[in-house]
Amino acid sequence: MDDKRIIFRESTLSEASQIDALRGVLSEMSLPLSAGSSVGIKLHWGEIGNKNFLPPVYAREVVNWLKAKKLKPFIFDNTVLYSGGRRDGKQALITAATHNYKEDYLGCPVRIGDGLDGKHVVDIPVSYKHFKEVQIGKIINEADGFLILSHFKGHMETGFGAAIKNLSMGFASRAQKQRMHADAKPSLNKKKCIMCGECVRVCPTGAASMAENEYPMYNLDTCIGCAQCIAMCPEVALKIIWETDIKVFQEKLVETAAAVWKIIGKKTVLITALLNIVKDCDCLPGNHRTIAQDKGFIGAYHPVTADEAAIKIVGETVINDAHPEIPWKRQFTYAREIGF
Repeated sequence: MDDKRIIFRESTLSEASQIDALRGVLSEMSLPLSAGSSVGIKLHWGEIGNKNFLPPVYAREVVNWLKAKKLKPFIFDNTVLYSGGRRDGKQALITAATHNYKEDYLGCPVRIGDGLDGKHVVDIPVSYKHFKEVQIGKIINEADGFLILSHFKGHMETGFGAAIKNLSMGFASRAQKQRMHADAKPSLNKKKCIMCGECVRVCPTGAASMAENEYPMYNLDTCIGCAQCIAMCPEVALKIIWETDIKVFQEKLVETAAAVWKIIGKKTVLITALLNIVKDCDCLPGNHRTIAQDKGFIGAYHPVTADEAAIKIVGETVINDAHPEIPWKRQFTYAREIGF
């Protein structure tokens, strides 16, 4: 497979046009697997209350394409750090079904990549600057090949989220997610705070607390850096304190993705949807601000190539305007530095 090859099909706003675009991309893709092989489709089915996640109709198209090749697909995602509808595997499957990511609609099983308890994991030895070991869901050893179905959108910590992030945070165990997020801590602007208590409510570790008629307080030793309080603050009264250079988070993200890719790269293809391009991640509830018009679908054989193509099609200015303080380009320069 050609790591540099990109297939792009433009679409209009209509679902019919978008499905045609996806089918056009798939028709030119090849997956080096024999009939009867299992294929894990890694995707994000959206947090409870999120209005911008990729609808399951596109995943169903991918499932049908794989089945036509006599392959055995299943879809999966891993558990997450923060509170909400995906913190444990049981709740994550309920969330998936709520968003119609379920077997009777998709035509394939729906699984949790790190197990219902988040402990179905494997450690991968690496030799990077930040990690000597990367922990990911054991699902990586339970499929003959993979298809990475990503939704391109903005992200408060990485500028944008697409194929690299889908591989990295998507395959990572909860412990690995925490290792990547560990440098992000909340800082309160009391002038903006309305003492609503939302940060306390969403904190998964009890690091945020609040006495009656007092401003919230944050125990930074207990804080795991998931940044959910920052993302969910209705008054934008919280911002991230980066304990190290913000570029370190980009590098950790890339190192984890590179570790995953070393294992699955030769048996994996990538599809990226440039649809419903909003400012924030599908991990957050709400209906987020649109930052670019729909573009269509990308097919690729390497995550760095896929993300660079997506940025080129959408435009760097879109990401810079949405998240001006995030050095997202470091993902690409660092990927090349470590041979990813």
